[in-house]
Amino acid sequence: MSDPLRPDEIIDPAIPAATQAFRLLRDTVGMLPNLLKLLARLLRDPRVPRRSKLAVGLALAYVVSPFDVLPEFVPVVGFADDLLLVAASVNHLIKVAGSEVVLEHWDGPRDLLEMVEAILETATELVPSRVRRIVSRLAGD
Repeated sequence: MSDPLRPDEIIDPAIPAATQAFRLLRDTVGMLPNLLKLLARLLRDPRVPRRSKLAVGLALAYVVSPFDVLPEFVPVVGFADDLLLVAASVNHLIKVAGSEVVLEHWDGPRDLLEMVEAILETATELVPSRVRRIVSRLAGD
C-alpha cells in the first residue's frame, strides 16, 4: 500500500461536511460495480477453493433467510450482523484467491482495491472471533 493518509487529506476543513459526505457516498456507490464483478468472477474461477465459495454462499443465504441472530427490526444492529458476516466471508474469499487472481479479475484502480480490502479487513475484525472461526472452518481452513 502507499503512504498512510493524513486526516487533513481525507477531511478538508474548507469543504462543507455535506459535500464531503456526498463525495464519499458517490465514491462508495461507484466502487460497488467493480466489487460485484470481482465477486462474480472469483466465484466462477476454478482456482478459488470451492469451500471458500460455499462460505460466501452460506453468508448470503443467511442474509436472505427469515431466521436471524439479530432480527432486522432491531435498529442498526439488525442489519449490521448480516453485513459483517458477508464482509468476513468475502474478505476470506479474496485472501484465499490470492493477489494475482484478484488483480486479474479487478477492473478498477489498484488503490481502490486496496481500500476495499482494508474496509473488508476492518469489518472482519468487528465480527466476533467465534463467528470468524466458524467461517474459517466452513471455508476449509
